[in-house]
Amino acid sequence: MKKFVLFVASGFGLGLVAPVAPGTLGSLPGVALAYAVCSLPLWLQLPVCLGFTLLAIPFCDEAEKILGIKDDGRITADEWMLYPIALIGIPLASLPWWSMVIFFCVIRAVDILKPWPCRGLQAIPGGRGIVIDDFFANLYSLAINWGLCFAISALGCQLSFI
Repeated sequence: MKKFVLFVASGFGLGLVAPVAPGTLGSLPGVALAYAVCSLPLWLQLPVCLGFTLLAIPFCDEAEKILGIKDDGRITADEWMLYPIALIGIPLASLPWWSMVIFFCVIRAVDILKPWPCRGLQAIPGGRGIVIDDFFANLYSLAINWGLCFAISALGCQLSFI
């Protein structure tokens, strides 16, 4: 059971194999998850994102106990399971493929920078502390990504007239 928990909590092993930036590599499963979640109607995206958030807590909590290090960087379930929050309602299918690259960079940057109150929330013990800072970071990313979505859409409309 410990191996399964670590496998899921580390982004299907990606967080365990990355010599640097395990959170970035371990976030990659979140891209596929985001495409799946964003294909759902908006009213369903919200509870699905909440469900993944709640599911990430016990995985992160148990992985932290197994690894014995507070918020170990190899634990990436908080990144990949919460990734879709930063894209709620964004029509990914109607945007160019490279928009996901931009969204990914925004999500990672906000997670690394941890704007207020994200950084302070990490002090909460266990899986709740591991997950809650990413929850708020993804809300910040959601706002930025919506702005970028409008910009990308406007750019696409202008390019179609050229």
